[in-house]
Amino acid sequence: MARRLSWQDLQASGSAIATRLSLQDLQCLVRRKPACSAADRAESSAAGAPAGGGKGRHLAKALSVPDLIAIGVGSTIGAGIYVLVGTVAREHAGPALTLSFLIAGIAAALSALCYAELSCRFPSAGSAYHYSYICIGESVAWLIGWALILEYTIGGSSVARGISPNLALFFGGHEKLPFFLTQIHVKWLETPLDPCAAILVLIVTALLCLGIKESSFVEGIITIANVIVMLFVICAGGYLAFQNGWSGYNDEQGYFPKGVAGVLSGSATLFFAYIGFDAVASTAEEVKNPQRDLPWGMCLTLSLCCFLYMMVSIVIVGLVPYYALDPNTPISSAFAKYGMQWAVYIISTGAVFALIASLIGAILPQPRIVMAMARDGLLPPLFSAVDPTTQIPTLSTILSGICAAILALFMDVSELAGMVSVGTLLAFTMVAISVLIVRYAPPNEIATKVALPGSSESLTSDSGYSEPDEENSEDLLGNVAR
Repeated sequence: MARRLSWQDLQASGSAIATRLSLQDLQCLVRRKPACSAADRAESSAAGAPAGGGKGRHLAKALSVPDLIAIGVGSTIGAGIYVLVGTVAREHAGPALTLSFLIAGIAAALSALCYAELSCRFPSAGSAYHYSYICIGESVAWLIGWALILEYTIGGSSVARGISPNLALFFGGHEKLPFFLTQIHVKWLETPLDPCAAILVLIVTALLCLGIKESSFVEGIITIANVIVMLFVICAGGYLAFQNGWSGYNDEQGYFPKGVAGVLSGSATLFFAYIGFDAVASTAEEVKNPQRDLPWGMCLTLSLCCFLYMMVSIVIVGLVPYYALDPNTPISSAFAKYGMQWAVYIISTGAVFALIASLIGAILPQPRIVMAMARDGLLPPLFSAVDPTTQIPTLSTILSGICAAILALFMDVSELAGMVSVGTLLAFTMVAISVLIVRYAPPNEIATKVALPGSSESLTSDSGYSEPDEENSEDLLGNVAR
């Protein structure tokens, strides 16, 4: 005869089930995605390709080092350089502005090296989200993924809203702008509508839908134009400073008017002028030879940006004493004091080019992060679809562009810029932690099991352990043991 269950037995069984469920929930939060070696990735691409043409789930391998430099420099050198030199020189560094740029560049280079190492080991779309999922766990990756999506959306919208004020100079003022470029004031809205910003975001979105090669080509042309303007500032400004004996440096307070503390605080502000190289890491899956091209692309990007920043700062502070710089238009006002009013148009053209290049660089990585999250099951799978013709995530690109255009049209997102900075620093921190885990964790804790994107086998549900492939295993240094 069966024994009747008592209330104590029911409570014990219930608590056991609850404990088991809670452990399973915790394991889901810390589970890690297995990484694929280069050979296994090619094999999985062939196995997971659809029968129609073999291009249904994977992005095009079309980028080389020049393309990566165009994307990186275009994303990094924004219009901020045309403003930051005046603000940081007046409030923090003084004539030592060049040293602040150098220190900030070294700090950014350390972060870029972390990105370069991880993108070489795990060359797939997703950037910091992808690395966090492999090395840390699902919960942290989910947080990083949404932080990056918000960062790129808000950053792109704020960049787009800054274009129409710069265009006003070429039309003779805000009142003479065409109706589709001017900001519209509505009574029941505190922030004016900016149709120009929304139109530009939609144009950039349409460009990105054409393909990664076409997008990088246009980005390269705009970046070259921006660099030419900066070279004009360096050459023409250097000539003027040489003719006038570099009068800006003849100051009684010396080279460090606010001491070393001012230089360091200035470098902390200028660090955000180097943000943009992470856009290169987001295109890792589309690079022809990621192990070789990604480190070169990131290092050359930061080297070129740091050189241009330092040279511009040397020239501008040499033209005008740091305390006399206009905090809003330091470069234009510096040339205007020497009677070169026409140079304002050239500098404003460079600012517009820089904003457009930054807008492309802000919208480009976002759909790839959405696609990576959809592959892993953290977003609906329809966002992981790749167009078989252009080989880009078209749906994710269109959705990202529409969201950024709506924000650019209705909202003044400049107040949310601080949130973007916090998200960026959080992503950089997780990437640095991921490098430590990859280097010092036991080899069997970094899973190398091959799995197709989005499949049920693409995740390890425990602490990240998986059986290594005995025939073709890869150690932490990237060496293949056969």
